[in-house]
Amino acid sequence: MSEADAVEHLLELLDLLATDAGSERLAAVLPAARAAGLPDHEVDRVARAAEWALKIRRTLTAHRRRETELEALFDTANDLAGVRDPDAVLRSIVRRARLLLGADIAYLSMNEPGERGTYMRVTDGSISALFQQVRLGMGEGLGGLVAQTAQPYVTADYFADDRFNHTGPIDSAVRDEGLVAILGVPLKLDRRVIGVLYAANRSPRQFPPDEVALLSSLADHAAIALDTAHLLEETRTAGETIRAHNEAMRRAEEAHDRLTDLVLRGADVPEVAAAVAKVLDGGIVVHDNDGGELARIGTSRALAPRAAVNASRASGRAIPQDGTWVCAVLAGRELLGSITLTDRPDLGDADRRLFERAGVVTALLLLLRRTVAEAENKVRGELITDLLTSAVDSVALRARARRVGVELAADHVVLVADGPRDRLLAAAAHHASSCRGLAGVHGEHVVLVLPGADLEFAAKDAARVLGKAVGLPVTVGSGGPAHGPEGVAAAHAEAVRCLKALLQLDRKGTGGTLADLGFVGVLLGDRADVAGYVRSTLGPLLDYDASRGTELVRTVTAYFACGANLSRAKDELHVHVNTVVQRLDRVASLLGDDWQSPERVLEVQLALRLMKVLGAR
Repeated sequence: MSEADAVEHLLELLDLLATDAGSERLAAVLPAARAAGLPDHEVDRVARAAEWALKIRRTLTAHRRRETELEALFDTANDLAGVRDPDAVLRSIVRRARLLLGADIAYLSMNEPGERGTYMRVTDGSISALFQQVRLGMGEGLGGLVAQTAQPYVTADYFADDRFNHTGPIDSAVRDEGLVAILGVPLKLDRRVIGVLYAANRSPRQFPPDEVALLSSLADHAAIALDTAHLLEETRTAGETIRAHNEAMRRAEEAHDRLTDLVLRGADVPEVAAAVAKVLDGGIVVHDNDGGELARIGTSRALAPRAAVNASRASGRAIPQDGTWVCAVLAGRELLGSITLTDRPDLGDADRRLFERAGVVTALLLLLRRTVAEAENKVRGELITDLLTSAVDSVALRARARRVGVELAADHVVLVADGPRDRLLAAAAHHASSCRGLAGVHGEHVVLVLPGADLEFAAKDAARVLGKAVGLPVTVGSGGPAHGPEGVAAAHAEAVRCLKALLQLDRKGTGGTLADLGFVGVLLGDRADVAGYVRSTLGPLLDYDASRGTELVRTVTAYFACGANLSRAKDELHVHVNTVVQRLDRVASLLGDDWQSPERVLEVQLALRLMKVLGAR
């Protein structure tokens, strides 16, 4: 068999990926290669390629699933914004919930007046008449507990879960439907729970936090749309006061539709903030959950007080605070940020609801932005790994880099950062994204590839920015400028040497270049034989100490550290001054009588310093 036969199998893998073939067909290529009688080393190549192909297939599948969920969520927002009939709202909610989570069944219960319980209102995918008529008292079963506590609950096996108050009628209905795994989230208006939205499976299933957040976001939209539908229904029979309220709600709906449309068209946070500011005739400031400012329109107000954000989060409503209004931006119970309205101290009920809807739309936008950022950071991190391991040819690497907005043919600085890796990676990804660069983990450190040629500025700026982000000192070594994939790998090796030198020279928490380190940097630069330099300069002393157990190297180090003062050196070494003299005489006999001449002193001291940097013994 020839190498060309192996190439055919590799091309087959690429062709299967290009045609969106399933994992089974990808996995079948390796057995086929073995059956074809390829040499072992060629089979290994095909095996590695098959493993990468399966990984790419899984990644593409995950991305498509997430895109489908987001598209369905946005479709839901549009659908609900246009629905006026409460029953139609409920049917749309349940149908879309089942689609979003890929559940066997979705259903919705509405709370009875007086908080006596919650009864089944709409189902999608149900086959049991008993289940479709079930009623849950407050605190009974999973749904009764959600309705009572206003908190989401999830179970992978309902009948084995002793957190719930199992009653005969409820368990009989659930068993008749064949349900096993259940997720329930509250539908809330203000602090009041008006119902519970569920997704369930007839087999064990884990509902991860992102699915809980997704269903909670849908429930928030559903509660608002349901509230809007009820209010519009009431306005049909009301007088002048109700007609005025109806006009306010119409304005709120139009604003909600406009904001949702902005999100669907790919608008960013400042664009949505500007639209909200125009509708409410006030200033708008949007912050993320860490207090970072995302947008500021028409106001000079600073960060919203944390207490006001927490109060809004707890109540689910906008909170007045010192002449402003603050609304927590939530996805379920997860705090994504806050939105602040200024210059509107007397905010009417209709505009208050509109402001709260703006918070829901902002939550959708931040969720989308986070999902896109996570996917992009993963791609950038994988690209860093491939650049530094040469796993892919340079043409392919350049093409992948262009797809994320990085042109490797231009000058790039390579930075290697030392700090708390998990927190440091998130901060580095944000920093690299803002600079249109790359960030990822390689080995024990976080690596950044940033456009530019100023190594010193890039290293010091990264040390400052990353240190502030993680709250701890971050040390950054730099290399480059680099051109192309090969240059990035070489610059990375230089940056690693620079970082190691900074750490050994007690310069933690700083950023630097090899040029900053003087002779040490020159010797640590590319092609420098540091070990050879140390051996050629101090070899006789190292060998003498090793064979006789003496401390000539330590004595010379202390002697120079004390400014060639014998009295201070003997105190440092804790020996008699005659011992120091005898040792220095031995050094002279080994290195030559001119070892203390200016030229030789520089060489010896440099070699001693390099031993410390490299950790040599």
